Amino acid sequence: MTDDWRTQRWQIGATVLEAGRGGIALVARMTARALIEAGARTDIFALADVAPTDISRKRAFAGSKARYAAACHAAALTHDFFLYDAVGPARAHPRLPGLRRPYGVWIHGVEVWNSLSPDRTRALRGAEFVLSNSQFTLDRFQGLHFELPNACVCQLATEEDAPPSILADFNGVPTVLILSRIDGGEMYKGHGELIAAWPDVVSRVSKARLVIAGGGSGLDEVRRLASQSAASGSIDVLGFVPNKKLEELWRAAHVFAMPSLGEGFGLVYVEAMRHGLPIVTSNKDAGQELNTEGETGFCVEPSEREDLAGRLITLLSDRELCARMGRAGFAQWQQQYRASQFAHRLTECLDKLCAV
Repeated sequence: MTDDWRTQRWQIGATVLEAGRGGIALVARMTARALIEAGARTDIFALADVAPTDISRKRAFAGSKARYAAACHAAALTHDFFLYDAVGPARAHPRLPGLRRPYGVWIHGVEVWNSLSPDRTRALRGAEFVLSNSQFTLDRFQGLHFELPNACVCQLATEEDAPPSILADFNGVPTVLILSRIDGGEMYKGHGELIAAWPDVVSRVSKARLVIAGGGSGLDEVRRLASQSAASGSIDVLGFVPNKKLEELWRAAHVFAMPSLGEGFGLVYVEAMRHGLPIVTSNKDAGQELNTEGETGFCVEPSEREDLAGRLITLLSDRELCARMGRAGFAQWQQQYRASQFAHRLTECLDKLCAV
C-alpha cells in the first residue's frame, strides 16, 4: 500500500446506491463522495441498481451477479484498490493470479453477526482492512467470530450537512414516532415492544399517539399486533412513506423511539437528532453508543414493558424535557454526525490503514 491513497485509482463495489434503499446504500453513497472529494479517482459499481445516480462514473448491473463479478475482474486491470460496501459484494473480488488487488470491506451489524458462511469469512479474512460503523459492531463481531486486527471504527452520519428548515416544536398531539423497514422474520426493531407498552402510555397520556412508518414484508404482522391492542385507536400504522412526506412526520413527533435489539449503528437515530427530537433506544445494541442516557434521551431494556412505557410517559408528559433533550441531541448531531464529519473520519481511517 502507499502512504498517499489519494493517488490510487479506487473501485467501489456496492449492493445498491439508489436513495431510499436503506442504510448500507447511504453509506455507499457517502463513501464514494468522500473519496471523490478527497481527490481519489473513484469509480462505482452498483449490483442491484438499474439506472445511474448523481454520483459520477457509476455502472448499474440490474441484479446480475455474473456481470457484476465480470466487471470487478475487468476493473482489476485498471484500478489499484477496491472498497466494498458490505461483505456480500466483496465475495466477487478477483482472486485469480495477476488480478489480485488489495481491498477494504465495510461491516454494519446483523449481516456479519448472525451467520458467517465460508465465502463471507474468506472475504473478510482476505481484506486489507475492515471499516466498522461502530465500536459496538466491531466488538460484537469479534466476540462471536474472530479478531479483526486490521479494523477501524468509522461512525456514520446523516447524508445532509445542514439542519432541516424547521426543527421539532413539541406542539400538537403528543406523538411517538418509529420509522424503519419492517422485515418479516427479523422483527427486532422494537415494533412489538412499543405496541405492547402503548396501553400503559395512553392510560397516563390519554391523547398520545404512536405512529409507525415504514414498509417491508413484516408490515402485515405489525398491523395485526396494532389492531389487537387495547389502545389500537391511538396507533397509526402508515406503511411506506415517501421521502417528501417524511418531514411532516418528523415535525409532528415529540419522541423518536426504536428500542431495537440489533442496530449496528442506527442512522435513523442521528436523523432524529438532526430534527431536534429526544430518542429512546435499547441498551442491547449500538443505540447506547449514540444516545447519551438522560441527556439526548433514554436507553431502555426492551423486554421490560414498564421501563419502556415509563420513559415514554415521562417524555410525553413534559414538553420542556423533550425540548431540552432534543436540543442536546441536535447539538450532538452538529458536533459528530454531519456528512462532512463522516468524510473526515473516513479519510482519517484511510490515512492510518493505508500507511501500514
